Amino acid sequence: MPDVLQLDVSGRPQAWISLQEAATLYASHAVAWTLGQAFHIMRGGMQRSTGRLSQIELHPIIAVRGSIPSRAWRTAPALTNPKLFSRDRHLCAYCGHHFGFDALTREHIQPVSRGGHDAWMNCITACRACNGRKGNRTPEEARMSLLYAPYVPSLHEDMILRGRRILADQMEFLLASVPRSSRLHG
Repeated sequence: MPDVLQLDVSGRPQAWISLQEAATLYASHAVAWTLGQAFHIMRGGMQRSTGRLSQIELHPIIAVRGSIPSRAWRTAPALTNPKLFSRDRHLCAYCGHHFGFDALTREHIQPVSRGGHDAWMNCITACRACNGRKGNRTPEEARMSLLYAPYVPSLHEDMILRGRRILADQMEFLLASVPRSSRLHG
């Protein structure tokens, strides 16, 4: 079952949450508004006073009242190999071939041993062969040109890159705020 996209009341993505976490937010009246068609119904017990079966309709996107966790305001998303490889569409930045996850590496344009940082703007996806060939050199020193430039994903891109099963309503919402220059559009 897909997760629910949790937003703050202004529409800024906060997290992917489980159906159970979403149901708890609905039950505690913490949901300010929703987007998309309800995609799951959680059924509870029978209410003694009315004799009605309780149920909560879950929407794919919910905005939550209250304070915003500090992680939601990060300017740069956390760098992980799965997100890096997804950002770069599993394409080696040197030879241009597509590879599976296990055949790829996190390549530092400026090697860490030579002052480079482990950051989005210094990391690209490379196959093991190209990474080994480049070694502890810059692309210029190794005479290996980059086929694409690195960039820092936006918060909306980061939510997509996390590799969840994303529903159409969620993808439409997230992509609407992804810069047109992002590789996720093409």
